[in-house]
Amino acid sequence: MAGRYDGVEITETQVPDGDGGLRTVRYLRRRPAPREPTLPPLALHRVVAGDRPDLLASRHLGDPTVWWRIADANRVLDPAELTATPGDVVVIPTPEL
Repeated sequence: MAGRYDGVEITETQVPDGDGGLRTVRYLRRRPAPREPTLPPLALHRVVAGDRPDLLASRHLGDPTVWWRIADANRVLDPAELTATPGDVVVIPTPEL
């Protein structure tokens, strides 16, 4: 299964090392915004106390590590926003094949 940052380019830059020299720092370039889903949602989930993004991913998608798919489908950067407010509705995306 693909990860959230699969395909994001790794690049590097030079930064001062604090001793008058430079050191190389590698980093991921900005991740592009997720594309619009092409399939209808798998489910709509009403948040209750105790919900967490990983638990939603496990329950609905069968894998707690794909919480980021739910975050992307709901256009949130901070996954904690998904379950912060009981009563909110979270879109559970249909996995793209």
